[in-house]
Amino acid sequence: MPIEVGAPGIVVPPVSALVHTAQRNEERGFDAIWWPDHLMGWHAQSLWDTSPLAPFLPNPHIYFDPIAAIAFAAAATSTIKLGTSVTEPVRNHPAQLARAWLTLDHMTNGRAILGIGAGEGENITPYGMSFDRPAGRLEDALRVVRLLWNNDEPIDYDGPVYTLRDAVCGMAPVEAGRFPPIWVAAHGPRLCRVTGELADGWLPTTLDLDEYEERWAQVRAGAEGAGRNPDDLTAGMWSFTVVAPDHESAHRIVEHPMVKAFALALPDSFYSKRGFEHPLGAGTHGFLSYIPSRLSRDEAGRAIDDVPFEVAHDAILHGSPADIAKKIEPYAKIGLRHIALWNITFFADAALIGPSYRWLTEAKDEIKSLVLEA
Repeated sequence: MPIEVGAPGIVVPPVSALVHTAQRNEERGFDAIWWPDHLMGWHAQSLWDTSPLAPFLPNPHIYFDPIAAIAFAAAATSTIKLGTSVTEPVRNHPAQLARAWLTLDHMTNGRAILGIGAGEGENITPYGMSFDRPAGRLEDALRVVRLLWNNDEPIDYDGPVYTLRDAVCGMAPVEAGRFPPIWVAAHGPRLCRVTGELADGWLPTTLDLDEYEERWAQVRAGAEGAGRNPDDLTAGMWSFTVVAPDHESAHRIVEHPMVKAFALALPDSFYSKRGFEHPLGAGTHGFLSYIPSRLSRDEAGRAIDDVPFEVAHDAILHGSPADIAKKIEPYAKIGLRHIALWNITFFADAALIGPSYRWLTEAKDEIKSLVLEA
């Protein structure tokens, strides 16, 4: 079975570009298109005028609603899978998620994937919402979604976060008995176990190979503990990706400030494992706490300058198409079956938008050519 390869969905206007790109990705043989669920981007607006993309985008926080984007792309495609990478249950009550993905299940004729995680601080904290107990909230939300999907009658539920009384969700999936697959962006042991117990796929952000192997074993153990067949789950990974004609060119792109800036969203543990301290301070929780809109121009500039090349190098999947396939191969040998390549190459040079997507297609072909044991 070849590895599936996912591509990024268009997140900014015009809508015509969203449709064109979705159709192009399907024609080029990508297996899925993934949309983030963001209110805020990963770059400080205070520094955005220095971005090569600034002449085309007035700020870095322009994002389509992913549910609407998936529905729109579904009408223009027929086979490619369409998912979120990822939404969360803080801004979206699990009952709403249950209904929304059943709706998308019908609109996509069974191609929608509910990609879900614990959430990012930047999309929650600035908007006045509580971000307490993110792991517990996600686990409870998954149980609520499953209960609503699997019961036709009104249900009661008393969980640590959510309480239901006579709650119903009457819609059935487009194919009887086959609900939309749920893929969880789990990184810690607890949520990896929950993924195995309650989900259909695993979609963490880039992990070191040893950690990926350890966490995938925890996912599988969670499935076995719940009486499920772990082979029924898909091991995936979502990766910031820089693709270029050769490795040296990719290195130069990775060193660009607007590319290195993505590494500010990593936790301090990623830095400390490599002998460095996070530019925003020891103990920084990365996705959970990083809020770029709160950084002044000087603070953002200093933080980006202080991102070590070694950290950006390890955090961003990069190289020529063949290089990228070689980096994916050892992950595939321990179970990876879907890689979502999130192209950030053009953050270093807007002229690379077209070429980088052509190189991304070549990387997809290289990855799919990998020979895996049955």
